[in-house]
Amino acid sequence: MSRTALRICPLCEATCGLTLTIEGTRVTGARGDRDDVFSRGFICPKGASFGAVDGDPDRLRGPLVRRDGELREATWTEAFDAVAAGLRPVVERYGPHAVGVVLGNPNVHTMAGALYPQVLLGALGTRSVFTASTVDQMPKHVSCGLLYGDANAIPVPDLDHTDHLLLIGANPLESNGSLCTAPDFPGKLKALKARGGTLTVIDPRRTRTAKLADRHIAVRPGTDALLLAAMTYVLFDEHLVELGELAPHVEGVEELRSAVRDFTPEAVAGSCDVDADDIRALARELAAAPTAAVYGRIGSCTVPHGTLASWLVDVLNILTGNLDRPGGALFPQAATDRTPRPAGPGRGFALGRWHSRVSQYPEAKGELPLSALAEEIDTATAEGEPIRALIVSAANPVLSAPDGARLDKALGSLDFMVSVDPYLNETARHADVVLPPPPPSQSPHHDFAFNTLAVRNQVRYTRPAIPLEPGRMAETEIFARLILAATGMHGADPAAVDTMVIDQTLGKAVKDPNSPVHGRDPHEVAAQLTGDTGPERRLDMMLRLGPYGDGFGVRPDGLTLRQLLAHPHGIDLGPLASRLPQPLKTRSGKVELLPQPIVDDLPRLRQAMSDRADGLVLVGRRHLRSNNSWMHNVPALTGGTNRCTLQIHPDDAERLGVVDGAPVRVKGAGGEVTAPAEITDALRRGVVSLPHGWGHDRPGTRLSHAAADPGVNVNQLLDGSQLDPLSGNAVLNGVPVEVAALTAPL
Repeated sequence: MSRTALRICPLCEATCGLTLTIEGTRVTGARGDRDDVFSRGFICPKGASFGAVDGDPDRLRGPLVRRDGELREATWTEAFDAVAAGLRPVVERYGPHAVGVVLGNPNVHTMAGALYPQVLLGALGTRSVFTASTVDQMPKHVSCGLLYGDANAIPVPDLDHTDHLLLIGANPLESNGSLCTAPDFPGKLKALKARGGTLTVIDPRRTRTAKLADRHIAVRPGTDALLLAAMTYVLFDEHLVELGELAPHVEGVEELRSAVRDFTPEAVAGSCDVDADDIRALARELAAAPTAAVYGRIGSCTVPHGTLASWLVDVLNILTGNLDRPGGALFPQAATDRTPRPAGPGRGFALGRWHSRVSQYPEAKGELPLSALAEEIDTATAEGEPIRALIVSAANPVLSAPDGARLDKALGSLDFMVSVDPYLNETARHADVVLPPPPPSQSPHHDFAFNTLAVRNQVRYTRPAIPLEPGRMAETEIFARLILAATGMHGADPAAVDTMVIDQTLGKAVKDPNSPVHGRDPHEVAAQLTGDTGPERRLDMMLRLGPYGDGFGVRPDGLTLRQLLAHPHGIDLGPLASRLPQPLKTRSGKVELLPQPIVDDLPRLRQAMSDRADGLVLVGRRHLRSNNSWMHNVPALTGGTNRCTLQIHPDDAERLGVVDGAPVRVKGAGGEVTAPAEITDALRRGVVSLPHGWGHDRPGTRLSHAAADPGVNVNQLLDGSQLDPLSGNAVLNGVPVEVAALTAPL
């Protein structure tokens, strides 16, 4: 007999509410939850395929341990015994930095991935930390850190109320939004147009999003920062700067005017392949709109000047008075945010507090570039020990990092590796121990990270829809036991990890004069926590200490876990609202419009005006039914438009003798791949496109469907040497490549 259960979708950043149909212990269907306070019934193909993702037969059901060179099934006790025996000797002999940690994109889609990795990093004390952020969004974190003093203070466009939306390097009709959590992003864009608003899209491809636009600018890839700098110039040159209520909170306006004086529309037009008149029109329309928001994403992050482009997105919002006002770009307030502190100067944001051992790349936000992982493993220097052991959680850097072939080889040279992953994929196949979390239906869900980026303040929590199957271990317990095994406490009660975090958090809170529990007994406060598990008690603590919380009885009508459980479709906390100056943590207590690291990088942008290279350049592309490399094993999410083809403009195809569907060789600085051609005028001339996350052709994996149509790894075209210097982000777009037609069939 079937039943239904609610679940928040963990398959992209939109975080839509789902109603699951369950038969026994199997999810047989998924539809949008019409009563969900945030998504209101919206669902995309990924959410509709929740059951297929959840029930993928290739998901590992129990741990694997390497014995005699082969990964074999083992008990959980054997697995964690092996983790302790493999990691601790490395730490004790070579120090904590010899243990690297790699965190992949799916971590932010689970409670365990949000609550435990930072505890692991703090307990290990390693600086060898790498995440998916440095092949994606790190430029935005860095630019916001420099502007606002907090790398996680990222303003999002007020999609429901803006009059003018300018998107650059973003295709939300395929991605569902990124660094902007918005269920039914397509519907919000259509509503914008229906109320008479304007949508402008800057993208070298005529994407599905661009087809909706009132104005589409097909910029040359990699020149986003030049175009935005020229728009900034126009605002100053034509006296269109109007900070409005922002004025008391901003410093550096006149210095910025001087800094962009060389970036005239005429000066950048040749590099961007955008007419100077069009650049001026973009700036004028932005300034003239009653309200407006500029939003940039991965296309403007994964380029040579990604941090400058991300900074200029906010600069345009600030100079037009659209930062921190309804209809513009606003700072969300999540229910689990820390207790708001009074406005005033903070510690600011620093870059380069330490550097990578081999290439001396500066850290950003506590992370080193993922592009540097291979050399940190396989290259000896006098600067310290190479990485000898690796903990990889929900990451597949062999496919997602540049020069995957080198990294593939480097992983094989490690003394020890542990992977937390439901699949034996191209990276996990190197592990000595694989710890598979249960499918999402058997896990609780709360969006800690994405609610800080949501276009409406709300809070939702869903308990597991299906009880944990025998032989499975909760992902939260896997992480807790991993922390204990890695830090010399193997065998201790895993509940001790949650207890430790609660004790430490409340111990600090009672000493904080801004906390609602200031001066109270931390044990008395802890005794009030509710929840069936340690993670639920931690969630309750964060909710009660947060901006909407009850403060442990201080505000009787405030938010608690018990209240949240009584509202299974979520609690609406209202539209985004102006919050400045409270979010600012700069040393000045103001928006620092022209921070020194930006000043130091501007000469490189000026040089780019005369550095245009001839030939083809490569960009990536996103598919609606995919999310990086982790959904290609689900038949319902592959095929159709979700194919690994090289898109090329008809004129370029004719010049090179390329035939639609025939194989082409694509060569870059890091290597070459062969893929079928897809001739389309959706790209501008001089640009080719390959999707990210493919290349499932290595032996030793258990990805049967993905291996049947493996595609090619676009990152193998990159040698890892091209990085945005401020953020360490890999340059994945605007990369020069050579394309040649092949006569032999694929």
